[in-house]
Amino acid sequence: MSSVVALVGRPNTGKSTLFNRLVQSRQAIVDSVAGVTRDRNYGQCEWNGTVFSVIDTGGYVSDSSDIYESEIQKQVRLAIDEADVILFLVDGREGLTVMDEDIAALLRPCKKPVYLVVNKIDSPSNFSDQLEFYALGMDELYPVSAISGSGTGDLLDEVVKHCTNEKEEEIPEDLPKITFVGRPNVGKSSIINMLLGKERSIVTPLAGTTRDSVYTRYKGFGYDFYLVDTAGLRKKKKVEEDLEFYSVMRTVRAIENSDVCVVMCDASQGFEAQDLNILSLAQRNKKGIVLVVNKWDLVQKNSNTHLEFERRIREKVAPNNDIPILFTSVLKKQRILDVLDAAMNVYGNRSRRVPTSELNESLKQIIDDNPPPIVKDKIVRIKYVTQLPTPTPAFAFFCNMPQYIRDDYKRFLENKIRKMWDFKGAPVELYFRKK
Repeated sequence: MSSVVALVGRPNTGKSTLFNRLVQSRQAIVDSVAGVTRDRNYGQCEWNGTVFSVIDTGGYVSDSSDIYESEIQKQVRLAIDEADVILFLVDGREGLTVMDEDIAALLRPCKKPVYLVVNKIDSPSNFSDQLEFYALGMDELYPVSAISGSGTGDLLDEVVKHCTNEKEEEIPEDLPKITFVGRPNVGKSSIINMLLGKERSIVTPLAGTTRDSVYTRYKGFGYDFYLVDTAGLRKKKKVEEDLEFYSVMRTVRAIENSDVCVVMCDASQGFEAQDLNILSLAQRNKKGIVLVVNKWDLVQKNSNTHLEFERRIREKVAPNNDIPILFTSVLKKQRILDVLDAAMNVYGNRSRRVPTSELNESLKQIIDDNPPPIVKDKIVRIKYVTQLPTPTPAFAFFCNMPQYIRDDYKRFLENKIRKMWDFKGAPVELYFRKK
């Protein structure tokens, strides 16, 4: 297991900028507005052959009544507990503040290496601005510029002295990514925290709490995969802030990189048009899909409520009627593990291969009994079918006149294939080619 380095400090000192530089990617959202980062963000850095993990945290604010900032305090304390080395970032341009002194007081009892990093020292004209931070009582200062990278080499030389020279265990490239998507405040972060058994993501009653896409490896109940928490997706016309735009882009990217999307909706609000748009986005990207109706405990029920709710959903998502639909309550801990089971079943369906001989043997009788409809006096004869070597299930049907195959007949064959080989929740594509 590699060592862990945590970045802590008050808001807007450049922690996420330094994090992105260390992990050599734009993994964390960066903006001039204070308080952009909320959840702990993890990445990996390699310096002179030593690999270590880096944690980016939200800006620490003491004695705040703000619902986000009180939750961020918890996240910062968790990061400090996890870390082997702590980088305490301050803003060289703004100078020493009361919040910096509060954080220094929090870190002094810590029996871990703490480095005071004075950020935004990016020119000779403000090089002396670092000197006032000696008042915090830290042994040595490290002036850096997270944007340009100046000074970070000397800092990392010191950091790696406390890191074990162990490579992180190799993660299999085929490790599934299960991404939770949906509108804001439908319970995505809550269900992930419940599955992990810890507060991995900040949860508040306010919509839009999650901003970054948060990847967490999950090992339990015989499973090993990534859980991905994402920012809620609202209608385009409601996305006004730049920060929310970046969050939406991260969510779309997470969907593109996922294997299975768990699309969550709020039972108390019903399955709305935006829920259908999100589900369609996952379908266009050829992802496996599980639909979760959360907050089911808030719905008044009779004997047919569940069946009626599911029927209305399936009418809206038609013709994709084989998507698994689960009704959960994270608050009441109802059917949470069923979501994992359904997601992994869909993942298995998405990667299923059917032997060519079995395909032809099983479909031949179906096609003979239900041949393609005659179009413009043209009789289409399907001779042969095979599964293509694609990441998601795709089948090629070879026939004499593929241009005369109607869409309803394509859906008929697709439904037969889904039913016979259990491709429930997985994307299936059919191609018709001239023999």
